[in-house]
Amino acid sequence: MPKASKGVLVQCDPSIKAIICKIDAERNDFIIEDLDDETLVIKESKFADLQVRLDQELKHTIREPEESDSE
Repeated sequence: MPKASKGVLVQCDPSIKAIICKIDAERNDFIIEDLDDETLVIKESKFADLQVRLDQELKHTIREPEESDSE
């Protein structure tokens, strides 16, 4: 018998999707369905946790612009 799960449709860049898939690969508890290159269905109960984890990953991968001392 099929089982229904509440989900959140997430559309993002392929690069962000790759990070989400990497996070999910650790425990397989975020993604319900991988629809295409830019679309995922995420478990509604885990969506807030995924946002926090994604923010942490992006802080490690995105460099802040360097301040210049030229005046």
